[in-house]
Amino acid sequence: MRGSAFFKRAYRVSQEHPTFFKLLLVTTVSGGGLLTFSDASPFQRSITGASSQNEGKKKKVVVLGTGWAGTSFLKNLKSSSYDVQVVSPNNFFAFTPLLPSVTNGTVEARSIVEPIRNIVKKKPYNVEFEEAECYKIDPVNKKVYCRSNQSSTLDGVEEFTVDYDVLILAMGARVNTFNTPGVEEHAHFLKEVGDAQKLRKSIIDCYERASLPGFVGGGPTGVEYAAELHDLAFDDMAKLYPSAKDYLKITLLEAGDHILNMFDKRIITFATDKFQRDGIDVKTGSMVVRVSDKDISTKERKTGEIVSVPYGVVLWSTGIATRPVVRDFMNDIGQAKRRVLATDEWLRVEGCEDVYALGDCATINQRKVMEDIAAIFKKADKTSNGTLDLKDFKEVVGHICERYPQVELYLRKNKLKSFYDLLKNAKGDDKKQIDIETFKKALSEVDSQMKSLPPTAQVAAQQGEYLAKCFNRMELCEKNPEGPSEVQGFRPTPVPSLQVQALRTVCSIRWRADSSSTSRRLGFDRT
Repeated sequence: MRGSAFFKRAYRVSQEHPTFFKLLLVTTVSGGGLLTFSDASPFQRSITGASSQNEGKKKKVVVLGTGWAGTSFLKNLKSSSYDVQVVSPNNFFAFTPLLPSVTNGTVEARSIVEPIRNIVKKKPYNVEFEEAECYKIDPVNKKVYCRSNQSSTLDGVEEFTVDYDVLILAMGARVNTFNTPGVEEHAHFLKEVGDAQKLRKSIIDCYERASLPGFVGGGPTGVEYAAELHDLAFDDMAKLYPSAKDYLKITLLEAGDHILNMFDKRIITFATDKFQRDGIDVKTGSMVVRVSDKDISTKERKTGEIVSVPYGVVLWSTGIATRPVVRDFMNDIGQAKRRVLATDEWLRVEGCEDVYALGDCATINQRKVMEDIAAIFKKADKTSNGTLDLKDFKEVVGHICERYPQVELYLRKNKLKSFYDLLKNAKGDDKKQIDIETFKKALSEVDSQMKSLPPTAQVAAQQGEYLAKCFNRMELCEKNPEGPSEVQGFRPTPVPSLQVQALRTVCSIRWRADSSSTSRRLGFDRT
């Protein structure tokens, strides 16, 4: 009787949960030894199960990437109004600014990583994580196609799809090799923890052979690591390899006129002088055309001469490039001609709904003042007489500076105390009345201050924090409509970062809650 009851229950389970029954049957027969031979997909089971239970209740937010941008978003997302699905080939977050220190042994790799499950396990909302790589994005059907890092079937790598209501692209970028021959085969990169560990091993091997390290790229990564390696070589390794110290030479190759070309001139001068004192050979105007297993071929920009530079280890850090999956996505949404994915000030991908992008994989298109100059003047001109007095102007100037951060940057760069000084320069006198042409003249040069944010960890982290704040507030705004959010742009300011100074962005969020909002007053809402 017991056996009959067992088979009845088993039959009922097989009808209601065929996938579970298949796994149960194999486990019963084989003791779990043949579990990988089952056709059931653990990924598909976890994804569809969560979405079916919460269908119609919560929006499903899919986050691609666990770098600075994605992790910052997850840390700061506090609303329980979402079911969150995280897909990333790395099941950890890495503190990438310390990668140069990992290569030199100053810190261990395990000290700069944090398991992503530890970060999200105490969150008040449901979070699922899949260690997989996204290889295709379908914005029309709101699906992402993924490939597992683990082989879970006899057919090979597991592939699955994930549905989303809102997609967060935080996939970062890859190293830009500029299709230089030999780079992929012979050069080291410094984007991941694994890259740092490989480079560390090669440096030790280099000492055993008393060879010459070389660095291609005069950006923050190349400069920071060259300085780190100098400290390692002459402070630590010289004690272990005293005879190799005289043979060690560190060379930094840069195609431009100077290193750190995105930073302030004072920083450039300081870093260049410091390297000269330390004996680091900085070669500017040298474009790498080929990398072999023994030397680097460079073309001197001034003379056109091809020069061969021998090396033991080469680190390639010449900037970033768009990942193939993001490039395909850009082609699908009409951004094929762009170098990087474009978003608006709210980090919404242009030309695509319900998709946000942040971090190294995207850039923000800040709205220009001149695009709205007529609307601004019209709203400020309450008397409709074609001129503005100081009272009218005073009411609108604060909103201009808040809506267009490039205005404040322009004032700061030109050492103008206030917006009134800008108007005074445009008028050439102290008249209290200004017309539309004077207004345009005053603001015509402001948009020239707009610059792309640097691809740094600080920028990505603050963008993730900002977007999470938007999502935390989104449900309240849907229940009690307040209009579109009003955001003060990301303002670059200098801050110290390890051995060089980097640019970080200070972002703040302001939600429109009353009739004094900029968008309503000036009449150029962006919804």
